[in-house]
Amino acid sequence: MQPKGKIGKADQGLAFIQKLYAIEKKIKEEPPNKRYQVRQNEAKPILDKLKDWLDKSLLTVPPKTAIGKALVYLNNQWDRLVGYIDAGHYPIDNNAAERAIRPFTIGRKNWMFSKSQAGANASANLYSLIETAKANELNVFEYLQRVFKELPNAETAEQVEALLPWNIELS
Repeated sequence: MQPKGKIGKADQGLAFIQKLYAIEKKIKEEPPNKRYQVRQNEAKPILDKLKDWLDKSLLTVPPKTAIGKALVYLNNQWDRLVGYIDAGHYPIDNNAAERAIRPFTIGRKNWMFSKSQAGANASANLYSLIETAKANELNVFEYLQRVFKELPNAETAEQVEALLPWNIELS
């Protein structure tokens, strides 16, 4: 913990990241070409300063300390971090993907208590179908009602594929 009124390395690094997220918040509703332009004009200079700060910090902070480990990680992931400024449609982070898989990881823990492998597979398939329906912005309840109603009558692969979340249209 920092003494009162003193700013440490973590605070400095966090300040750079907060500036980048403030830019993203400002442009989140803009079209990709506009986001790209703003990122080039505003985020790139911040990233350049962050990289300079990182390079200097790596020389002065022991790598085995908590902040040292964070700096080494940031350095090792640098190309992935800065990749989002190269295109307006890239997100700054993968939080949306992390949120999307969270129910699956919770479900995975529950499958350990399935009575059979077939039951675990059935649960996994159902979770996958539900999360894919959510990702395709479908009402999950309506989607599952439709699938459970029509799937028993499907006779061809095309009829089954028509029920997949990215192919189906709910009224």
